[in-house]
Amino acid sequence: MDLFKRVEYTGLLPVIKIAHVEHAVPLAGALRDGGLNAAEITFRTSCAEEAIRAVRKAYPDMLIAAGTVLTPAMADAAMNAGADLIVAPGFSAAMVGHCLEKGYPVVPGVSCPSDMEAAMAMGLKYVKFFPAEAAGGVPMIKAMSGPYGGMKFMPTGGINADNLLSYLSFPKVFACGGSFMVNDKLIETGNFAEITRLTREAIGVMLSFKLAHIGINGKSAEEADACAKQLSLLFGFGIRELPVSYFAGPIEVMKNGVRGAHGHVAISTPNVGRAMYYMEQRGFRFDPESIQRDASGEPTFAYVEGEFLGFAFHLVKA
Repeated sequence: MDLFKRVEYTGLLPVIKIAHVEHAVPLAGALRDGGLNAAEITFRTSCAEEAIRAVRKAYPDMLIAAGTVLTPAMADAAMNAGADLIVAPGFSAAMVGHCLEKGYPVVPGVSCPSDMEAAMAMGLKYVKFFPAEAAGGVPMIKAMSGPYGGMKFMPTGGINADNLLSYLSFPKVFACGGSFMVNDKLIETGNFAEITRLTREAIGVMLSFKLAHIGINGKSAEEADACAKQLSLLFGFGIRELPVSYFAGPIEVMKNGVRGAHGHVAISTPNVGRAMYYMEQRGFRFDPESIQRDASGEPTFAYVEGEFLGFAFHLVKA
């Protein structure tokens, strides 16, 4: 998978400051236990390079970004230690140019149109919007996306569990950076269990799974029609006919049930591709033939392989 697509499907990069290198691996483990196999280790401390090296050795498959990279020398140190990606708070032509010359993936910081044009002039498509909340938040990103429609943003600064989804819901935002689940006090006190809990909570917000509808299998169009009318009579649901089913409110009655011995359950999520990525990391697989995509190629619908007590489950874009 392309690195930036992997960042996009990860969705959230925890921005961490490690003051003591011995905290690096337990912290990375806590994030992974919470379901997030990624971290941005910032060069705000003298042990950042060592911390990246330690995490890379312990977890070879982890997505590691090096943050607060200000100079070409920092970029070299980060990549030599095993970082996948260079992230900067601002736009330094010298640092960005060095990364491009060396072939390092780099996401520099921007906060205004002039920064955007400097990034575009160097052929970049992905930028960090920093400090996100202080620089205008989602409205500012939307405003800049008008004239710079080909650019994608990773807002960082002021991101928390309350506003995370509002950022990720805008299509030009490919990921967010945040430290709300990895604050300094939790790291310094070794409260890694709380970091794991907050990480799980953040992923829950990001994926926002909700029950969309329940499907039950009929054996024929006539049987499905009769069932839908009974449900309408029982609950007062309106009836809507589709080519393969009838909807009676939130219940889909299939004309010829083909998925699940008893039926199916539809779960909505804002980003089906991102949800699939996380579920696949937990060992689940999707039926390739069931996947539907939008014009850009992103999944909007997919069935999980297998059944759960006779019910098939599928994801659908909210």
